[in-house]
Amino acid sequence: MGQVITVAQQKGGSGKTTIAINLAVGFARAGKTVALLDTDPQGSLGRWFMARRGAGKEDLELSTASAWGVSYECDKLRKSFDYVIVDTPPKVDADLRPALRESDLVLVPVAASQVDVWATESVLDLARRERRVAMVVLNRAKSGTRVLAEVTAALNELDAVQAKTVLGNRVAYAETLGQGRGVLERGRGAWTDEVGALMAEVNAQLAAS
Repeated sequence: MGQVITVAQQKGGSGKTTIAINLAVGFARAGKTVALLDTDPQGSLGRWFMARRGAGKEDLELSTASAWGVSYECDKLRKSFDYVIVDTPPKVDADLRPALRESDLVLVPVAASQVDVWATESVLDLARRERRVAMVVLNRAKSGTRVLAEVTAALNELDAVQAKTVLGNRVAYAETLGQGRGVLERGRGAWTDEVGALMAEVNAQLAAS
């Protein structure tokens, strides 16, 4: 049976879709079978997937679902794929519960701002109520800045697993997303180690759960 990873955050602009895409591409490049499940009505993940298909890459599968259809899709996909990565809408309500309930791990991206930290608490609370492990991932970070230090300190006070990997605020993530690619397909760069390290942390957390 495959493992379900849900990427969730109440606040928009945290990089949910970017993280979902780059993990999916990374796992596929590592020889794993990967399905994406887009539950966000905005459909950014689906548009990226179609751009990827248009470029001739057919190494991933995509499904869409909303609300209670999520449970059915997750159950179906995990029987055929090593990983099922679920992208969710930027909100926390009853519609998110089915995705959390099916998850082996919940990733919570936090862009480097105090507002994002505040938004994270409700996601973590919902994950705890569903008895699911949540891991906070600091994203779009500018190293050496005061705001990054402040956000890191605030995250340390939350009762949650925090990824050691920090994803930088890099143009490469946005550029490759628009091309239907992941950053690992762009060639080597700072992002190579970032995505590789996050994949390793995700796998370690899944193995420990």
